[in-house]
Amino acid sequence: MDDARVVLRPATAEDLWVFERQAVEPDAAGVFNWSGFRDVRAARRRFEENGLITADGGCLVVEHDRAVVGTVVWNRVWYGTAAWWCWNVGISLLPEYRGKGVGTLAQRHLVAYLFGTGPVQRVEAYTDVENLAEQRALEKAGFVREGVLRATQFREGRWRDMVMYSVVRR
Repeated sequence: MDDARVVLRPATAEDLWVFERQAVEPDAAGVFNWSGFRDVRAARRRFEENGLITADGGCLVVEHDRAVVGTVVWNRVWYGTAAWWCWNVGISLLPEYRGKGVGTLAQRHLVAYLFGTGPVQRVEAYTDVENLAEQRALEKAGFVREGVLRATQFREGRWRDMVMYSVVRR
């Protein structure tokens, strides 16, 4: 897939429908991102407060061929002190756009954006051990598998293991 067909951009008020859909439709978020119904107005409030971007993280809209197809997020993660931190990233694509390479390119673009706009050394991501598609997408985007985090996500009535990935600045 051509890199130019996948674009990340700040959300606008017209994009809030995708956040609202992800809050109330289990398949819109995806089985591995779904942890129950959320406040459908929460994204709108955050958008009005800060445009969904703060010093400690943010959210961008993913477009494929000019259509809104999902979102990517990043959050600051600390390792002991305020000076030891990295970004943790995630993605949520609408079901009709999964399995087409969009996620790989979106995550590659997000890493380039984060490395290009700040002094961060490490970007990490984790996904359910059963989410083989996301594991492949992360690896294609340049992430390296680091290990398994045991019992870190409660979903579908039980605790699930996650696989940790990272990419570091060269």
